Amino acid sequence: MKIIHLSDLHLGKIVLEQSMIEDQKYILNEVINIITKNTVEVVLISGDIYDRSIPTVDAVNLLNDFLTKLTEMKLKIFVIAGNHDSKDRLNFASRILESKNLYIEGTYTGNLKFVTLNDEYGELKIYMLPFVKPADVKPYFDEDIDSYETALRLIIEKENISKNERNIILTHQFVTSGLESPERSDSENSSLGGIDNVDVSIFDDFDYVALGHIHGPQKLKRDTVRYAGSPLKYSFSECNHKKSIPVIDFKETVEYKLEPLKPIRDMREIKGPIDELLSENIYQNTNTDDYIKAILTDEEDIYDAIGRIRKIYPNVLRLEIENTKTSINLESKTAASGNIKERTELELFSEFYLNQNNVTLSDKQIEIMNKIIMEVQNETN
Repeated sequence: MKIIHLSDLHLGKIVLEQSMIEDQKYILNEVINIITKNTVEVVLISGDIYDRSIPTVDAVNLLNDFLTKLTEMKLKIFVIAGNHDSKDRLNFASRILESKNLYIEGTYTGNLKFVTLNDEYGELKIYMLPFVKPADVKPYFDEDIDSYETALRLIIEKENISKNERNIILTHQFVTSGLESPERSDSENSSLGGIDNVDVSIFDDFDYVALGHIHGPQKLKRDTVRYAGSPLKYSFSECNHKKSIPVIDFKETVEYKLEPLKPIRDMREIKGPIDELLSENIYQNTNTDDYIKAILTDEEDIYDAIGRIRKIYPNVLRLEIENTKTSINLESKTAASGNIKERTELELFSEFYLNQNNVTLSDKQIEIMNKIIMEVQNETN
């Protein structure tokens, strides 16, 4: 049985005021091409379908189009809610949609939902565990549930999973392996990595663990425990990610390969003096329509830097200056250090200027500042 594993679609995502809808529509068509190429029968989507609990109309329409195409291809589709999704909204009409082999689980209700599929190798059970917090699980157990790990361990133990069967689970949690944590990016919730982590050993009875929550595609402990990752880059901290889709060939054992995903526009950084970045020798063999973070290293101020950059790179999303004036001097004192009352206005301003620009005031600048300070003092006296 051929299966693909997706997660973290974040439909409706806006990156630095740039809507990603067009990029998402393109990449979902690429997903369909990969499904066709690999004669896939089952699609797993492990949460964060939308980017926000109340999705935009464009995001809803895009998901509707995507799922409609999948059902028309007679595929079996399994979808769980992530922490970005509204569980109730995602659950709407889920029981009706099962007649189309579209299974959606937004809320944990005391038992793991599972669907049994059959192929020439026998039964294959697919379990669906949407994103849960300890408070979501407490009503169904008598035990004290004080952590995410305790919550998930109780959920799994209740099911009495048999190792003699073929089992898959979809889940959307921050799963770690002992002291090993998955590689993260700025796109993920900043609270990750605290009490919300869950040890991967909880899922030992599953042949494949389809994880969502982390945007970088990667395995955890074993090849068959995988974060699919987001299909697109959603922050510049993801510039080095190699986005892909796991294609799983589920026989008596599990085989897999990673199908690369190529977006219509990449997200990348460029760095250097502005004249160099605008040189045809630099950009001629690149896609200048990519989403760009430009880091300028010029020492002198540049008039209309963003306008000049956008003539070549129309999709610049961020512009930064990195030179000796902007570098952080960790050893310098702040202007508020020491006894302020014992320091002159010029001394305070001189230290402030040094901290901001990493250069000292010139003699001419000192002369000007002294004149300004004297004028202000005369006006206030």
